Amino acid sequence: MVRDSAGNLYGVTESGGNGFGVVFKVDPTGHETVLYSFTGGNDGGYSDAGVIFDSAGSLYGTTNGGGASGAGVVFKLDASGHETVLYIFTGGADGGTPYAGVIRDRTGNLYGTADGGGASGAGVVFEIKPQ
Repeated sequence: MVRDSAGNLYGVTESGGNGFGVVFKVDPTGHETVLYSFTGGNDGGYSDAGVIFDSAGSLYGTTNGGGASGAGVVFKLDASGHETVLYIFTGGADGGTPYAGVIRDRTGNLYGTADGGGASGAGVVFEIKPQ
């Protein structure tokens, strides 16, 4: 989970919502708001990792399912709740099923690991340069 300057907590679930998990916010009084419900399709599904913020208040994370190949996605959720899929894993040489989240460098590049795929089938370390 990650906390903003107002004390709100943000996180993800592996299930719930449409059955494929949600991104949520809990305010300091304990009130939960679902910010996005994954469908398990191209938008991803089954997020096990946390999310991170950028300076504009967008959240970034991964799902270990969904996407065109069912191998997960890297996503961005802007402050208005609009999801953008930044990358769809194929489960092949590019990796798949990322169970960990991402970290972000000062120029906006995202880094993470995927549990499956890769040249030996044992996973990958990836970098994504969001546009």
